[in-house]
Amino acid sequence: GDGGKSIFDTDDDRQSLLHLINQIHESHGWIVHAYVIMGNHFHILLETPEPNLVDGMRYLMGVFSLGWNKRRKRHGHVFQGRYKAIPVDTDERSDGYFKIVADYIHLNPVRIGWVGGETGKTLSSHLWSSFPYYGRRKAPKWLYTSRVLNEFQLSNDRFGKKSYSAYLEQRAKTKAAEDSDDAFAKLQRGWFIGNEQFKSRLLDRIGIGVSTKKTKRENLSGPAMRSYDTNEAEKLVNSALFALGLPTNTSELVGRGKFVNDKALVAALVRGRTSVKNAWLADRLSLGHPSNICRALERVQNSSALRIKLNELKQTLEFKD
Repeated sequence: GDGGKSIFDTDDDRQSLLHLINQIHESHGWIVHAYVIMGNHFHILLETPEPNLVDGMRYLMGVFSLGWNKRRKRHGHVFQGRYKAIPVDTDERSDGYFKIVADYIHLNPVRIGWVGGETGKTLSSHLWSSFPYYGRRKAPKWLYTSRVLNEFQLSNDRFGKKSYSAYLEQRAKTKAAEDSDDAFAKLQRGWFIGNEQFKSRLLDRIGIGVSTKKTKRENLSGPAMRSYDTNEAEKLVNSALFALGLPTNTSELVGRGKFVNDKALVAALVRGRTSVKNAWLADRLSLGHPSNICRALERVQNSSALRIKLNELKQTLEFKD
């Protein structure tokens, strides 16, 4: 939180974050393995099959901040600067860094004294974490429990989940939330989690990607760059505008407040299925400044009537969620 202030004061704040993570799972393909929401920060262990971490985090933190400010009728920064992203070594021959990070995330409420130890509260009683889903709760579709369980050589069934839950509950009960492994120090101060070989591979990758010439993302190609392809977004815009009975030509969409609700629906549809930049989407729909895309998405999110209309639009275009 900006200035260390608390961010997640209410269930609405916490639900808003999880709702956005679900959206980004659908639009960016993120695979989430573990998360925890604390008072003034959150941790999330995720994979990005496509190179879209920056775009996804920009959307997550930007839209969350807009909603957070609106609920409090205020303006200004919500988060304190840029997020911190730390690559984690997931090689099976490594020293189990992946499960160390998952444990670190799940045990955060213990280290702060909310649960475990002398509190008498179980770790699973902190509901704003992925840990309860490793027990009996049904996990949301964007949370993948199998990878963490596999790191402990456990099956992704009730027996494997029960074993993992019992192991971590015991650590919480005995306050064994801190590990002697230096991975915890690296999580707080380092730029990667892994051995020296992993570090060398990261540096090699950075070296390969260095170029003095700027390259527009629209010029990138190949399956790995699908998220930057505006062609799919253009198809969606044209189809949605036609289905809503709006002109498909950008120039005919110009006008302050013109087709405002319908354009918000189109923005929500495109944002849910691509990760094109807000600038491109705002320009295509004649919505002015890119920040107006966030406001358009918020308009749909806060209106039950518009959400119903969005579902009808999806059905018309034969999209299935």
